[in-house]
Amino acid sequence: MKIFILAAQENWITDQLAKEWIQHNKDKYTTYIQDADVIWILSNYICDALPLEIYSKKKVITTIHHIVPWKMDETRINHYKKLDKITDIFHSICDKTTKELSKYTKKKIITIPFWNNQHLYFNINKKQFLREKYKIDRNCYLIGSFQRDTEGNSIESGSFLPKLEKGPDIFINAVKYYKSLYSNVKVLLTGRCRQYVMKELQKLGIIYIYFEMVDNKTLNELYNCLDLYIVGSRVEGGPRAINECALAKIPIISTDVGIARNILSEKSIFNEKRATNLMNVYPDEDYAYINAVKLNIPNYFKTFNKLFEFK
Repeated sequence: MKIFILAAQENWITDQLAKEWIQHNKDKYTTYIQDADVIWILSNYICDALPLEIYSKKKVITTIHHIVPWKMDETRINHYKKLDKITDIFHSICDKTTKELSKYTKKKIITIPFWNNQHLYFNINKKQFLREKYKIDRNCYLIGSFQRDTEGNSIESGSFLPKLEKGPDIFINAVKYYKSLYSNVKVLLTGRCRQYVMKELQKLGIIYIYFEMVDNKTLNELYNCLDLYIVGSRVEGGPRAINECALAKIPIISTDVGIARNILSEKSIFNEKRATNLMNVYPDEDYAYINAVKLNIPNYFKTFNKLFEFK
């Protein structure tokens, strides 16, 4: 069976996923769509890149990363109707996405998380050395957030509206709690569209360090500078930060979102509506690591690739 992958080339997670899958599954991959038995739509929002008649001649698997319920307007609903027409099997990466997706299709949905790349994300037992390298205070309590938080269309106007599915307001409330415990709290940010969180941190007088876009090596080193990573999201397919922190044995707590329950201990998951009451929430790096390595490449592909076994 040969598989053609439709993935956006925009320096996002799908680029990395496509690259990793191809690297470890060269015998199953083809760059020529006419030779493919299966089209894997990894970036569903670019499904129009191929003519409809091509989809009709192939088996089609479409990955849905996440669905934001309050953003399902007429345009998005019509998009899912189009996907439903061309798709044979849907792929969802977490139970919550599967539940939302089932509102828009009667097609088969296979729920299976993506793999982890342990060669990119791993523990580096040199926190002080790394903090010196990136000019970060050796003695601060450093909290990380490497996910976008601001609606892109609000940046040019300067209104910096929160991207609510990413829960930046929840993240800020959690940071407030840790600020009450540690007077020396600082926040480390990476990624695009971080204006909302930076604005709120400035209001609180909390110092932050910002690296906008970094490569995988740098990102792993920045993870290894942290005392704590906080996921405050309301809706996610992943987020990948959970996998990455788990592999690097970085203390992490999260809302009950995406794959959090697949990786993290129950005691590391907090209620998004009570983000200022975190007394009974604790990171458990060992628990998370044990679960994360089950998804490591290349062995996990034996499980993941069952997605392509059409019956």
